[in-house]
Parts: sequence; structure tokens; C-alpha cells
Amino acid sequence: MRDAPSLSVWGLSVDADLMYRCMLMFGSQTSRQLERGLGLSRHRVARGLDELHAAGAVDRRPTHWAPVEPDGLISSLRRQRRSRHSAPIRDALPQPVPLDDGVRHLPSRALTRARLAELVGAVRHEHLAMQPERAYDAESARPAVPMDRALLTRGVRMRVLGAQPADGGDPLAAYGRQAEDLTPDYREAPEVPVKLIVMDRRIAFLPVSPDDLDRGYLEITQEAVVSAFVALFERRWEAAETRQEQPMPRISLTARERTLLGLLAQGYTDAGAADTMRISRRTVSNTLRYLMDRLGVDNRFQLGLAIGSLGVVTSTGPAPAGEEA
Repeated sequence: MRDAPSLSVWGLSVDADLMYRCMLMFGSQTSRQLERGLGLSRHRVARGLDELHAAGAVDRRPTHWAPVEPDGLISSLRRQRRSRHSAPIRDALPQPVPLDDGVRHLPSRALTRARLAELVGAVRHEHLAMQPERAYDAESARPAVPMDRALLTRGVRMRVLGAQPADGGDPLAAYGRQAEDLTPDYREAPEVPVKLIVMDRRIAFLPVSPDDLDRGYLEITQEAVVSAFVALFERRWEAAETRQEQPMPRISLTARERTLLGLLAQGYTDAGAADTMRISRRTVSNTLRYLMDRLGVDNRFQLGLAIGSLGVVTSTGPAPAGEEA
């Protein structure tokens, strides 16, 4: 097979990339052949072909689609990217101002957004972000949706550390993110020290003034400085709460359950607790199993930790013989 460029790197969908590779391998195809050969729906094939045609990756013939040779396609994609990104940067005045080796000032939000869009296609591995905002503004949130989609579709790992509640739903759903879209890993922190973006641990962006984003951002490529920002992110990330973390459920215990747990906490065996409470060993086992199910734990050690954290065992004396819950 002729060497096929990864069209996902250039912003095309996975479906479009797959169809292009298929045509390079097997030659010109009809829409129906692509549907059958790749197991894609008619809608997905049509959308992918539209992408490929717009990118200049295929030629439309009367009865089929023919792939453009990879070398010519890459040259065309490069020209499109230069044309697409040079105009916003030229129009966003003033121009970037070099400050020192590895640091420059992007003096407006528009210029910063254009620069980020330019770099999205070059990110290969990881995108980190700190977001101290309690609520997003539309000017920042809307451009973030297609950027996130492009990165996540290519398999770039995205981690976001934010101040918004981790269980509050997707904050970008109101700005164009779809339910079927991939989403970044998110953790919540009570305080996020700075607004920050780090791409592939090589380039960092942070605002010149946290209180006035219209003053633009610093773009930093100094290795030592970027590494320090990454280390800050990792420390905060490890200390933050994930969306999946849930508080231990609150439960109320019966008199029998409290007595049993109190005896076991004093070191009684199941048999000793059963004899003291005048119940069967099976009742002891069933009671503990029931408590583990209610608290969502898997063994007695975890049960002890859960009960201890809830502080619900206050009575350690044995119940009267035959006491019922």
C-alpha cells in the first residue's frame, strides 16, 4: 500500500481517514462499496466523503470516488493550513512581542485563540489545562469545543483541573459539545492557582493578567519553566477530586447491628459475638454481608474502615439475649 498520511492529524475525522486509506489500498470506490467494506452507515460515509472532497483528498468521478496521491495531498493540506491560520494572526493586532528566549507576549485574546488553533494540529500526546473560572464565558467556551473534539478524536490525552463542581455535568454542553463527543478527564479543586494550558509538555500559555484576559497571554517554550508548570499541574491533579469519586453513603444501624459491630471492634470472633448475643453464626455472617452491600464495600477490612469513617458505632455493650432489630 502507498504510504498514507494520517488525515486525523490534519483535522479530518477518523471515518474520513479510514475511507481514504481504504481507497489507497483497493483503488477507487463507490459509496456503497465503502459502506459494505468498512461497515459504516450511509450517513457516515456521506459525511466522510464530504470531508475528503473539501480537503482535496479525493476526486469525484461519475460513478465512484478516486483518491488523490499522498504527496500531492500533503502539499495541498499544508497550503490550506497556512492560508487558514495566517489571516487570523495577521488581523489580530498588535503582533506577538518577543520578551526573551522562549517567551513571547500574545497581546490579545483573538491572537491567542488563533495561535492555539494553529498548534492543535501539532499536539501528539497530551493537553493539560487549569481553569480557575467558576463559570465559562461564551467567548472562551465556544472555540474550545471544536479544539477539544479535534484533540480527543486523535487520541490525545486531555486533563482539565477546574474549580467547577465535578458532579455538575459537562460545562461545555451549553456551548456546542454533543452527548456523543469524547470529553477530557476532569478533576475539581477548591482553588486553582492560575489559568494555564500546556501542550505536549513543550509549550505553555498563561494570561498576562488573570483579571483581564483581554491583555493576552504569554507563550512559553523555555524547558525549565514549562517543566515547573507541569509539576505544579501534577501536584494539584493528584490532590484533586475526580468526577467518579462519591462520598460514603450515610446509613442508620439497628440495635443488633450496632451491638455486633461493637463486639467485633473489641476483638470478638464471629463465634464469640454470636454466643454473647445468643444468635447463630449464620446470622452474624448475613448481617455483615448485608452491611457490606449497603456500604458498597467488598470485605470486612473495608467494612471496618467505612464504619469507622462514619462514626456510627457508639455502643459496644452486648445486647440483651434474643434482642431483635
